[in-house]
Amino acid sequence: MKIPELLAPAGSPEALDAAVAEGADAVYLGLKNFNARMRTANFAYSQFEAALRALHRMGRKIYVTVNTVFEQREADRMYQLLKYLSALGPDGLIVQDFGVIAMAALDFPALRLHASTQMNVASSGGVNLLSKHGLSRVVLSRELSLDEIRGIRGKTSSELEVFVHGALCVSESGLCLFSSFLGGKSANRGMCTQACRRLYSQDGEQGYYFSPADMELAALVPGLAEAGVNSLKIEGRMKSAEYVGTVVSAYRRILDGIEGNREQSVREAEEILKNDFAREKTRYYFFDEAAGADSGRTGGEESAGFPAPDPGWLKAGQDGGTGIALGALLRVRGAGADRQGLLRAGPLLPRAGDSLRIHRADDSVRKTFKLKAAETGRGADQGGEPLPDGFWLSIPEGFNAGDSVYLIQTRLMGRRYPQIIKDAGAFKRVPGREKAPDIELERPGKKDAPFPEGLYAAVSRIEDLYALQSERPLRAILPLNSETAGYLLAGGKPPLPFNARELILALDPWFPQPAESFFSGAIPRLRALGYHQFVVNNLGHFALFRNSAPAPGGKALLPGDAAAPPPGKMPPKPASLIAGPYLYTFNRWAASFVSSLGVSAFITPLENNRQNLERTVSPGRRSLAMVTLFARPALFRIRASLGRQYGFGIFEDSRGEQFRLLAGRDGSQVIPETPFSIVDKRPFLEEAGFRRFVVDLSGPPVKKKDYKKLMDAISDGAPLPGISRFNWKDGFYAAE
Repeated sequence: MKIPELLAPAGSPEALDAAVAEGADAVYLGLKNFNARMRTANFAYSQFEAALRALHRMGRKIYVTVNTVFEQREADRMYQLLKYLSALGPDGLIVQDFGVIAMAALDFPALRLHASTQMNVASSGGVNLLSKHGLSRVVLSRELSLDEIRGIRGKTSSELEVFVHGALCVSESGLCLFSSFLGGKSANRGMCTQACRRLYSQDGEQGYYFSPADMELAALVPGLAEAGVNSLKIEGRMKSAEYVGTVVSAYRRILDGIEGNREQSVREAEEILKNDFAREKTRYYFFDEAAGADSGRTGGEESAGFPAPDPGWLKAGQDGGTGIALGALLRVRGAGADRQGLLRAGPLLPRAGDSLRIHRADDSVRKTFKLKAAETGRGADQGGEPLPDGFWLSIPEGFNAGDSVYLIQTRLMGRRYPQIIKDAGAFKRVPGREKAPDIELERPGKKDAPFPEGLYAAVSRIEDLYALQSERPLRAILPLNSETAGYLLAGGKPPLPFNARELILALDPWFPQPAESFFSGAIPRLRALGYHQFVVNNLGHFALFRNSAPAPGGKALLPGDAAAPPPGKMPPKPASLIAGPYLYTFNRWAASFVSSLGVSAFITPLENNRQNLERTVSPGRRSLAMVTLFARPALFRIRASLGRQYGFGIFEDSRGEQFRLLAGRDGSQVIPETPFSIVDKRPFLEEAGFRRFVVDLSGPPVKKKDYKKLMDAISDGAPLPGISRFNWKDGFYAAE
């Protein structure tokens, strides 16, 4: 058994020092742009070069995060960054955007690429596709079980990296749109505002309904090593050096003892991890595997790979932040630098130099600060009555009685580590000013456009198709899941109002290994029934159509050809594929990469804006693009059915914005009550050359009257009331 690499976060030079001193085999860090932790300090170019030289001399590895999507206007900057990194030779680049893969393959083939967890790869099909395109490692989605990881390892030789410790996202990896919908601060751009950690209310009650506990897989490390995982990753580029040092030391102890007394090394590590000042811990989807339980067991349709409901990793009553709760302020006094708050005495007395975090009572503001002073004392309320024994502590301006305080790090936790970066000033190299060479999508021919101009309507369920009959769209889009696949394969009674030629089946963007097994059997049977149009939303989906796309030269496979049907049975019509909005095409390079996989069209990302759409898809190629005019986008996509755990539908945030929880046997989604709409922009889009449009009615059941109003607005080019433009007008948020 090969001992996995221990990979640690380095959000700052101090965290880098701690990671290396405590025994990390490799670190990952970000530079000043194009990385998924833009809110942390990150590294200057000179610091990075100094760290790269120092770590290579020590025999350690360094990976650079380039794990965000880039817009077309940023192609030159991305090209310059890749050229700079190619000249320096880090041990790997962790990437999300398909455009980076395409750009590196054409111009910087020496770069070693790793697929980020943001790529949402959860199946061997996705891993192997990336391997064929030159990626040497895949960071698997965090929502997998050990059984599923074993299943992937059995079908790929690519390096696999798995998160073992740190903060989790409630949404499936790479699929969260919540922060972006609230104000353009996209998680896919490294600007996540952690909407999952917020306080929400419903029916007069409040809770942190979508705030997950932190992952801790210390006890599972031996099992992951035996499963053939190559790298164990610790999350935490926004965490302190003390946190990084503590966690790395714990996992180093397990790995060093893996061939000796495993149980003792795990116990020692878990004891160390009690002092990481993080949230409550969970094994996430690993459940009770350490005790031998079958974590692969699912609820509902087991073969589709969806888990049992009621996950224990969501803590509605627990604040979304980290640290030890010290209580709520009883009263405050002073102003500015002299502002103080009184806390009730407890077992912990914070001292000057400790790091604290304070939350407003309505959870609207959180602030981390270094404690300047703390003193014991008594106080009196406004009526002159004495208050309990407590202590006064310095607090930031803007906080008041009732606000909560947390201890997140003590001054005594601070430990001085040997400094890695000593001579950064000697390094002067920075990215240049080169322009990226232009790249274009292949100009489509008439025979390459199986999806005609017009309006396409997507729904969530079979019964919603009947509501579309009053004003029939050109095509109807139906999700392909365990329920709809069963209905279609059983013959569909009553019959559907759309025949197989008029129906497009859309695969879910979450695609774990069990789903690959299920759909690899279901799709050939569906194609034999005449269903040949599909929306693919995950790299793993392409493996389902390996033998169904046209052969080289555009000819369908014939009897006697490899993978052809038995003699006497005609092959089904070649599948026509649309790349869905979750195969993010924010630039020409990404669109070119996705197009090369065999799609005939692509639905542009829901986060996109008009200017970037027009820059990405030049006029001669706009027949390839399908633009969404209306949607209630899934802001969270959750691998759990939350219907039993949360018995509500509508909930709202502190600003009164309302959202809806939809829970089914194939998982849960959170959608906004305020829909995204640009239906009134259709005339302008048509004038610009875009002629294929999607109205996405996924979400609540479709009502005929609402559908008619929508279609009337599209026909009239009139704006709908009470809608959101999402990022269509203003684009992504940018600090500058």
